[in-house]
Amino acid sequence: MRLPFTKMQGAGNDFVVLDATRAPIDLTREQMRHLGDRRFGVGADQILLVEPARPDDVDIDFRYRIFNNTGDEVEHCGNGARCFTRYVHDRGLTDRTTVRVATVNNRLALQLQPDGRVTVDMNRPVFALDRVPFNADGLQPQTEGDFQLWPLDIGEGRTLPVAVLSMGNPHAVTRVGDVREAPVLDLGPRVEQHARFPRKVNAGFMQVIARDQIAIRVFERDAGETLACGTGACAAVVAGIRLGWLDARVDVQARGGVLTVEWAGRDDPDAHVLMTGPAETVYEGEIEL
Repeated sequence: MRLPFTKMQGAGNDFVVLDATRAPIDLTREQMRHLGDRRFGVGADQILLVEPARPDDVDIDFRYRIFNNTGDEVEHCGNGARCFTRYVHDRGLTDRTTVRVATVNNRLALQLQPDGRVTVDMNRPVFALDRVPFNADGLQPQTEGDFQLWPLDIGEGRTLPVAVLSMGNPHAVTRVGDVREAPVLDLGPRVEQHARFPRKVNAGFMQVIARDQIAIRVFERDAGETLACGTGACAAVVAGIRLGWLDARVDVQARGGVLTVEWAGRDDPDAHVLMTGPAETVYEGEIEL
């Protein structure tokens, strides 16, 4: 089977995008892994599937499915959502500048800006620990601002203070002095696979530069460290705002580029998180599967 694809990237987070709007695409886990393989396939952090809305969908333009390069389907990807928006608009699948999509567990509104960047309404962050999910039994958190830092046992007698929340997928965020020197490749897997996160977790490392500027690195669940993580940027900003470290609008410097995240949650408990950043097509091609 020859499969057409489009390679895209948002702030260095790269994707293989597949168009299933005209005919269904049902790939095996092994085929997904082959697509994502950087040596024997196309290579990407994740594979994005563009599907038509279902007949019973209300106020939905498309279905948006996300698979890690391991072949596992995941709940959310903010950088992927921006690429999704550029894809359906540039391909003529819609002429709307605001696109409404349904993911496996959420609904998103995606807006194409005049400068080509895309703003994603990431919905409300989730703080209920059982919905992250995170098992805090027996832990005593430290409170800063109006949020908690949980002491996570990372072995060798060490604990790591993490803020825990969900942006449609689970995140644990810790603050570091210099993100360039942070031991992400050592601590990232320990946090990602920690037993207190039954579905694993995305591990974020955040350096606060100013109240309106941070730098981050993210060790993503089942994908390892990536050049950018949209939900990770949002989780870091939301945690930083609740902990009293950040203002409501923050520029986030990832290794692959800059994202802007806004959240008015200190004043409005129902506020949605807005993330704005780039999305670009790299090339198009076909692959034999």
